[in-house]
Amino acid sequence: MAAEAHAPTASEYIVHHLQHLQNIKQKSVIDLSVVNYDSVIVSVVVGVLGLFFFWLAARKATSGVPGRWQAAVEMMVEMVDTQAKATIHNAQSRKVIAPLALTVFVWIFLMNAMDLLPVDLLPVIWAQIYGAAGHDPSHAYLRVVPTADLSTTLGLSVSVLILCLIYSVKIKGLGGWLHELVTAPFGTSKNPLFALILGVVNLFMQIIEYVAKTVSHGMRLFGNMYAGELVFMLIALMGGAAAMSLSGVLLPLGHIIAGSIWAIFHILIITLQAFIFMMLALIYLGQAHDAH
Repeated sequence: MAAEAHAPTASEYIVHHLQHLQNIKQKSVIDLSVVNYDSVIVSVVVGVLGLFFFWLAARKATSGVPGRWQAAVEMMVEMVDTQAKATIHNAQSRKVIAPLALTVFVWIFLMNAMDLLPVDLLPVIWAQIYGAAGHDPSHAYLRVVPTADLSTTLGLSVSVLILCLIYSVKIKGLGGWLHELVTAPFGTSKNPLFALILGVVNLFMQIIEYVAKTVSHGMRLFGNMYAGELVFMLIALMGGAAAMSLSGVLLPLGHIIAGSIWAIFHILIITLQAFIFMMLALIYLGQAHDAH
């Protein structure tokens, strides 16, 4: 009966909002056949928007007194260029890496900024569309923060790893890079037996370093954005409790105050996390240029 329908509990609400729009249901912790459509679509859309905004700034750029948008873009470009010069000492490599770092910073910032939208805004719109198409609206899943999806952040960090490997081979040569894998960080020995042992240990340590840097690079961004998403959900639940409560006079006010304070604080978080990811990418690429 319709009367048996009930509003979701707090745990059901959070679980529903943490479900992705996927091609198939995930069957294990690591399932490479699963594609999170929501993360892919949102990341592509905000990426295109970022390119459009930069195109507008370039189209209206002037050598005279810049407008506010041009000044903001110039500040970002100068900031990234300064950081790139401090970490990448190869001028030829900087011609590619500096624009790439700027792209990473803006793209991650825009993906993070999706967390500032009202928690239920896009999911409710999607549920209406999903229901109008003849499906059950309760199964209309949508997560709008791509960086709160581990597959997105690890995909970005793996891309940085691939670039590091490419530049390691490009700068040092294939032979030089392979030699570095078995001689750093503990060096080698003139004794063949000790050289073999040190080579194995060095290779093992290099593999651990590459894996640790890649995993921590992606997990740091994911953990911060996932936690921020959960806090916004809890604040939304506070608002729901206020709407259902007749005696909670101060709860609606607390909901607004808490949401506003966290949103203001979260602006710092989303900017800082984008900057940290960009800086770590520059540092790792700089290390790929250095001889050990």
